[in-house]
Amino acid sequence: MAYRHATGYQRLDSCEIVACADIVRENAEAFAAEHDIAPEQVHEDYQEMLQEADIDLVSICTPPSTHRDLVVGTAENGMVRAVHCEKPMATTWSDARKMVEVCEAEGVQLTINHQYRFGEPYSKAKELLDGGEIGDLRRFEFGHSTLFDMGSHLFDLCNWYNDGVPAEWILAQVDYTEENRMFGTHNENQSIAQWRYENGVFGLASTGRGDEFLESLLHIVGTEGEIAIGGSDAPLRVRQDGRGWRTVDTGGNGVWGPSGGLLNAVLGRFSDRIAERFGGPSFLDQAIADVVEALQTGCEPELVAEDALASQELIFAAWESVRRRGLVDLPLEIDDNPLEALVESGELLARSE
Repeated sequence: MAYRHATGYQRLDSCEIVACADIVRENAEAFAAEHDIAPEQVHEDYQEMLQEADIDLVSICTPPSTHRDLVVGTAENGMVRAVHCEKPMATTWSDARKMVEVCEAEGVQLTINHQYRFGEPYSKAKELLDGGEIGDLRRFEFGHSTLFDMGSHLFDLCNWYNDGVPAEWILAQVDYTEENRMFGTHNENQSIAQWRYENGVFGLASTGRGDEFLESLLHIVGTEGEIAIGGSDAPLRVRQDGRGWRTVDTGGNGVWGPSGGLLNAVLGRFSDRIAERFGGPSFLDQAIADVVEALQTGCEPELVAEDALASQELIFAAWESVRRRGLVDLPLEIDDNPLEALVESGELLARSE
């Protein structure tokens, strides 16, 4: 992800990548060689990098378990104005909250990389919804791999489509019969979750083995129709009551990113990174451009950390519902990671080999 973030910055005339840090020196040196970073600005200690380089914005592209310390440490260092951090935010609920609290206290712009908000299928779905194309919003349904990783994006999209209305409760169950670690963090094998927002809108998620329960990646249901993102060979479809599905033009963009046509196809034969850099902006490129513009103009960025915190809360609350074996009211009043606690205590047991 560091290389993909770098592509986003290099597309902008106003940005220069001036330094990098990695606890494995060889990795930092390889990154620096590709992005023309001076040897004296290649570091193993990120605090040393912050002190020795003139930096306005830091991208954190490390595993989730390291995000809290790196975000807090960077903000408290006092040398940068903004942090753009990969999702998911953190591996415990208290760590996620701490990241936001410290950045607010230090006056540091914190954004979390929920870049799908910038994709045409997703943004046009919001335009359709806000324009009353399917009447009043009633519920969301999504299906994918896990609640924590891809679910971080999908909960964020649901919250965004519902204009940031807080969720009031969630009820969930998971299966963990096989160890499932992603970037060192536990994830369920399968889950089902239902939640309700304060305005009466419902959500339903099915992950892992159950992702085929839904025919689309994300389904939005209203009083007068429905919107489907992904599935059925179309990135975005809409139908109104009494009518069939209509495919919506997304400018060649799929659900995972832009389709750059012939140029991207040719460039992609040589390098995915070259294709991303010269074949048209990816969703991530657009997210980074927004982060930079917000920092330069003083406007609020699209991917504010408070929105990411709401997405993260639903994930941890779903796992807390498993721990309590019942409904969980929000706001969430725990500090740890319930799934991790259940696995480490032996209450959720993976099958032995």
